[in-house]
Amino acid sequence: MKKIVLIFGLFIAACAHIPAQSVVKLGIDVLRERNFDALEGKRVGLVTNPTGVDRFLKSTVDILFEAENVALVALYGPEHGVRGDVRAGDKIADAKDEKTGIPVFSLYGSTRKPTREMLEGIDVLVYDIQDIGCRSYTYISTMGLVMEACAEYGIEFVVLDRPNPLGGEKVEGCLTEDGNISFVSQFKIPYVYGLTCGELAMMLNEEGMLSRKCNLTVVPMEGWERSMNFTQTGLHWILTSPHVPEAASSHFYVTTGILGELNVVSIGVGYTLPFQLVATDSIQAEVLANRLNNLSLSGVHFRPIYIKPYYSVGKDMDYQGVQIHITDYKEVALSDIQFYIMQEIYDMNPKYDFFKLAPSRIRMWNLVCGADYIYNEFSKGYRFENIKEYWYKDNEAFREKSQKYYLYK
Repeated sequence: MKKIVLIFGLFIAACAHIPAQSVVKLGIDVLRERNFDALEGKRVGLVTNPTGVDRFLKSTVDILFEAENVALVALYGPEHGVRGDVRAGDKIADAKDEKTGIPVFSLYGSTRKPTREMLEGIDVLVYDIQDIGCRSYTYISTMGLVMEACAEYGIEFVVLDRPNPLGGEKVEGCLTEDGNISFVSQFKIPYVYGLTCGELAMMLNEEGMLSRKCNLTVVPMEGWERSMNFTQTGLHWILTSPHVPEAASSHFYVTTGILGELNVVSIGVGYTLPFQLVATDSIQAEVLANRLNNLSLSGVHFRPIYIKPYYSVGKDMDYQGVQIHITDYKEVALSDIQFYIMQEIYDMNPKYDFFKLAPSRIRMWNLVCGADYIYNEFSKGYRFENIKEYWYKDNEAFREKSQKYYLYK
């Protein structure tokens, strides 16, 4: 018996040295603890999708619908829809939510900015969507357009804040420039902007990035820190779209998403590793992996991989290339990786001219990059060193400007 007690005591002592996992309270959790004070006595509209859940995975739709002092009267769906039943890029029609019977208005069809009719009778519009911290992901574009509509029609706007899965420290990519403003680069912010959606909303509102300033309230999280990766939050990841099934997928989205716009190589979309690889039928995996590893890029390792995509680019074809392994997240420059991969593939096979293979996709490349300069200079021999300074030219100024909107240390 004494031996059992001793062993148990040693176990407890050992556990005392294991750091407790942080548990972040989301904006919806904080709002509920405040008894929905920001919404009481008002007619509420909610912009959300399946990622809008509390830390126990209950939908924000259902939480607000069941709250006795909240009158939830309308839902608004971005890309993929309120309940996540729409495929990427598919247009969404207005409908009714089957579970609650509440009208659902589409913000990813012919109308991306709510109209007066869609907002009729609404006093406050709530936004609760998990973003992935990259400018080209369309949820923040929806948020900004909704903020403009709220300003135009005198409606309050409330953001229920959530973690940035890329953290609050990484900033990469030049600001979007005139001529390249689009739904995939809606604002003049870097490609990786290092803010939560609540912080970004504050910056858009105060820095004149919207057509009009709205009456904005951000319900902040509790327990989140800028240095956190998503696994440290204690929260469950809900796929933000079909090809971002895990929190780490948001990291890889940044490593290959720009390259993927050209549709000339597989980036793992259509295979089991979306955004985590680059493969084609025109290169040797071992050679490419060795070339990339010989660059000694910080925080990343490249491993040869052989795949046969199930759909999308390379469907049913034998492809080979590299899988991207992030070995040190704090050190890695995520967005640089795709440019280096293109550089090395071109050096291995100069006939593999990405832009000549996909001339119809150059405009989309420019929109996602946010600047014509990247294409104009990178296409002259595919050397990342020719664009690196330009790619990072705005970062320090943006960091300095954005710090005044930090809600978290």
